[in-house]
Formats: sequence, structure tokens, C-alpha cells
Amino acid sequence: MNAEELRSRVRDLLTAHHPATTDRLEFLRARFDAGLAWVHYPADLGGRDVPRELQSVVDDELAAAGAPDNNPYRIAIGLGMAAPTILRFGTPEQRKRFLRPLWTGEEVWCQLFSEPGAGSDLAALGTRAVRDGDDWVVTGQKVWTSAAHIARFAILVARTDPDVPKHRGMTYFICDMTGPGVDVRPLRQLTGEAEFNEVFLSGVRIPDSYRLGEVGEGWKVAQTTLMNERVAIGGHALPREGGLVGIVAGTWREHPELRTPELRDRLLRLWVDAEAMRLAATRLRQQLASGQPGPEGSAMKLAFARLQQALSGLEVELAGEDGLRYDDWTLRRPEKVDMLGRGPGYRYLRAKGNSIEGGTSEVLRNIIAERVLGLPSEPRTDKDVAWKDLPR
Repeated sequence: MNAEELRSRVRDLLTAHHPATTDRLEFLRARFDAGLAWVHYPADLGGRDVPRELQSVVDDELAAAGAPDNNPYRIAIGLGMAAPTILRFGTPEQRKRFLRPLWTGEEVWCQLFSEPGAGSDLAALGTRAVRDGDDWVVTGQKVWTSAAHIARFAILVARTDPDVPKHRGMTYFICDMTGPGVDVRPLRQLTGEAEFNEVFLSGVRIPDSYRLGEVGEGWKVAQTTLMNERVAIGGHALPREGGLVGIVAGTWREHPELRTPELRDRLLRLWVDAEAMRLAATRLRQQLASGQPGPEGSAMKLAFARLQQALSGLEVELAGEDGLRYDDWTLRRPEKVDMLGRGPGYRYLRAKGNSIEGGTSEVLRNIIAERVLGLPSEPRTDKDVAWKDLPR
């Protein structure tokens, strides 16, 4: 199927379900069923089995017609992390059950990975899942969980075998966030809001039919999620001067009285960095069209974090005394991060988390060193030690 055939499919969809007279959710469901949701997915799962780069053909046609989108920022974890994992490792029944309401936004997803004692070293996690007939009983604590307070489902990694080394004793599940034993508590952040949560799992029962991948292969499945997460964070499609660099450049133009040679040089260097990263992200998305994301996504996420923090710091300086103001300390429970819709003070504080979320910058440097540059691995004394015997 080529671009013109896709346009024809879009016209058929708009004829049968015109956005002006069709309910938003009904339109999104019809779009999914027409194979125009994510065009690179299989034909019976919202796609057309065509290259990923043709997605823009569909999106542009629908945007021109005033069609609603699926609020991608609100359901980013489902779209960017859960869906690719379900597509690759899910059973046919799981794909049919979860992908459609995930894409339409009817069911929001979150990610139950990090724990108080297993953040940078995810494989050290201690949340236990014990088999009980056709179910698994899960007990433990997760932390830094975005969107847990609005999520219907979660992707969850738990330890199912403590007697083997840590990377080999984990299993990957889909967890019903509305089920008994799931307790979500807000975590107030430096910004004043509670975007993240801690989640306590107390005897939560998960049917074995909600397991993704084989028992004990949770680390393998999780790698698909993590690689897609890093691309989702650092590989956005942006126009020139899109995102934070555009705001900072605008501040520079509006305040000539604050300009100094030193600030000018910093802005120019960061503008060039932003443009290089934008072009690299375009190249990365082109590579994704032919397969699964690789370790290159780690480089994009690392660069994104560094750039965001440097730009937000420069913006505060360019804003002068206004850079010391903070627009709202009210405790919020946002459904998504609104970096561009808030003030410089908020952006400066929120950007500090960019080098932690989605994999710390220190861990990403190791991944780049070992898997991209081919450098020797760091010594790992716990590689062949059973998880239960590791010091904690």
C-alpha cells in the first residue's frame, strides 16, 4: 500500500465517520478498525503493515479534516512502551484485548518497574510473584510511577525465582490497577506537583493469561520496553526551534538588555546542539521503520536530558529577576508533564528529573559504551550469584 492508497482509506473513513457529526471515541474506534491508527502495525491490530514513515500521510490528512487525536501525551506510556511490548511478546488474545482500548485512550497505562532498592539497577528488584494455580500472587513496592493515579493497567516486572542470578529470575506481567491489593500514593516533587506515585502491591492476584513472555524471561521482555521508552522520551519529531530551545531563543529576542557575549555564545552552542539532536532523532525514527529500537535510543535520551537542563538553566538567567518567580506551588495531580505550558522556574526544576526518568544518565553511558562503542564491560561480581544471596 502506497501513500495515495492510504489517503483513499482516510477519505473513506471521513465519509463514513465525519468528525463534525461523529462522537470522538466512536471516531477513534473507527479509525483503529480501518487500520489507520498506527500504520506499521498488523492489519488486524489497527495498522496496514506498511512502513512507519507513512504514518505522517494519515496524520496530516486527518488533521486537515479536523479529526480528533487520541491525546497521545496523556497515554504516552501505553503508546510508547506497553504497546510495542504487547505486540512483540503478547499472545493473539492479549493483542486483541489490549491494543485497541490502549490506542483510543479508553484505558491508560503505567509502568511498574523501579523500586526503592532497584532504580538504576532494575534487575535487583525484589517484588515477588508466586504461582498459585492459574494465578500469580504479587507482593512488593514500586516507585516513581507516572500516571498510576489514572491508569487502568500497568506493565509490571516481578521476581519469580530468587534462586537464580538476578537477570534470570524475573517475569513480566500485565497488572490490573483497579484490582484488590493495589494502593497508589502520590509523591510530591520538587516542582510542588505529584506527577509520580509509589505503588504498594499486597497480595495482588494476576492471572497467568496476563503474563507477557515466558516465565523467567522478564528481563528480555523488559529490554523491549526500556528501549522504546528511551526513544519515546528523546526521539520526538520537532520542527526547527521546536520545544524548549524555541522558548529560550524567544526570550533572548525579547530581552536585549540581558544579552552578554557569554550568554550569546551559550545560546548559540545550545541552538546547534538542539538542531543536531533534532536531525539525529529524525534519523533514529527512520531506522525504527525497519525494526526494533536498539541502544541508539539511549544516546538520544542522554542527549535530551543534558540539553533540557542546559536550556532551562539558560532560560532562567535570560529572564532576569522574573526567572526567580514560580507560577504555582499548588499540589497538582497532572495527567502529563506540561513543560512548555508553565514558567521558567517550573521548567528549570522539572528538567532535573530528565536525567533520572527513563534510565539514569550514568546507566545510559554504560549502555552506549558497551553496546554502541564496543568498550569493555564494567566488572560485575554479581553476575553468577543467586538473587537471594546478594547483599541488600
